[in-house]
Amino acid sequence: MIDHLSVGVSDLARAKRFYDDVLATIGCTCIFTVDVPGVGVVTHGYGEIGSDHPRFWIGLPEKRVDAAANAEGGTHICFQAKSRKDIDAFYAAAIKAGGKDNGKPGLRPHYHPNYYGAFVFDLDGNKIEACSHHPES
Repeated sequence: MIDHLSVGVSDLARAKRFYDDVLATIGCTCIFTVDVPGVGVVTHGYGEIGSDHPRFWIGLPEKRVDAAANAEGGTHICFQAKSRKDIDAFYAAAIKAGGKDNGKPGLRPHYHPNYYGAFVFDLDGNKIEACSHHPES
């Protein structure tokens, strides 16, 4: 059900040192870093040693990265979807139910070539997402 969880931090370098030390004790390590051209490193993703799928992310609160699209802070939850069609339906249902757009369904190749997701603010300003990682024909 949960694909990954992200939390905003006030000092990314300090938080990375903290989580590197703490998560190593349970077999997890930083396995992905997002470096946005013109912005710099904005987030680090952690997962089990040997995995290529980060499940826990730390990063600059998104409002600092893209203030126009992310006015509500730095925590979000991503739900794992089975297909891109399901993600499209997730987004449409969320908007119809009163959620606010935070990123229409589509590919996000800056994460990886097959990352397809949709982002919404729920009724209380929480950031929710649905994503898939596999290619579809």
